Amino acid sequence: MGTAFYRLRTEEKTVTQVVTLLAHGCPLQAICAAFDLDEPTVLNWHQRAASQSERVQKLMVEVPRKLGEVQSDELRVKAQGRLFWMASSMQVSTRLWLGVVVSECRDLPLIVSLIMIVKRCASALGRGFWFTSDGLTSYVSAIREVFREPDHPLQPGRPRLVSWPKILIAQVIKRVEARRVVEIERRRVQGSAEEVELLRHKSKEGGVLNTSFIERLNGIFRQRLSCLARRRRALIGLPERLH
Repeated sequence: MGTAFYRLRTEEKTVTQVVTLLAHGCPLQAICAAFDLDEPTVLNWHQRAASQSERVQKLMVEVPRKLGEVQSDELRVKAQGRLFWMASSMQVSTRLWLGVVVSECRDLPLIVSLIMIVKRCASALGRGFWFTSDGLTSYVSAIREVFREPDHPLQPGRPRLVSWPKILIAQVIKRVEARRVVEIERRRVQGSAEEVELLRHKSKEGGVLNTSFIERLNGIFRQRLSCLARRRRALIGLPERLH
């Protein structure tokens, strides 16, 4: 009995170490060589850990909360023979990563899926918050499409959809020449300057409109995960594994 318990504890410790190394971007081949494991075993542990993380994400992160400012951005990921786009959002005040969506196209369905995650994290309908993103026009269309609720009339038929109040949208557009940012344009797409400043004061966030927080997070992803690095040989094959 003692020997079996010791083996079980040793295996649990090994699984924890392997998953920790995977989370920090250690290559799969290096883990297999260091722990004398085969790739299907490590991939199975990786999939089980990912499924558990997704359940924790839905139970603890995707719950109603006071968002304040939400920043969104996309990553261009080079895969084996194709390209993927990874769009993610984060809450600025708590630096909480709200979620990610992976797709082969940087289009409206990708952004709508991401904004649906943000909506599940939003609190009451009357609470004000604002989005900050780059110049991709799909964000404006997706936000206006997702943040609507049916207004139940007395007449039968399809109810009229009413937009959420106090939803502000801002865009930060960077113009790049020779790989250097030469100009930054900040746009208020929806909402007035007074409303933005009022919400910013309530959330205790200073400074100008920017997307620096989500960009730093994406930079950490590129640094930690070998499949997201700009110049590398560890190309990913399936979008499921990237997700």
